[in-house]
Amino acid sequence: MIDTVVLTTDGSASADRAVRVALDLADRFDATIHALYVVDTVEVEASPKQVREDLHEALLDSGHDALDALQERTDSQIETVVREGEPTDEICAYADEIDADVIATGTRGRHGEHALLLGSVAESVVRRATMPVLTVRQLDEEEAAA
Repeated sequence: MIDTVVLTTDGSASADRAVRVALDLADRFDATIHALYVVDTVEVEASPKQVREDLHEALLDSGHDALDALQERTDSQIETVVREGEPTDEICAYADEIDADVIATGTRGRHGEHALLLGSVAESVVRRATMPVLTVRQLDEEEAAA
């Protein structure tokens, strides 16, 4: 039985299909959705010192915008959470904390095609999570049109 779904999002267009699939999954099982956005502090710290604060604020704003947009897509109640840290660590820790039954994530995010098969965060989550992980790949234009 699936009672609790953690949906990871980074606000990217490629995460959209994962959002749709996770919302459908939660609806079918009458499960609670916990939408999670992680501000990647590793990325922030790797940026030039002069732009770190602005980047951090921009990522926080993006996270809140992505979660607000997600909430507007459904009549179901969604728990929204913004955390800060290394994305894989935060996703796995949060899913463990709330005793999630499944984590749903897209396979490509803001970093696009840098990883060959899965996005680097998705792959890390699959390897480290203590519960099943549903990875949802983005369809290319030809597949989406079919």
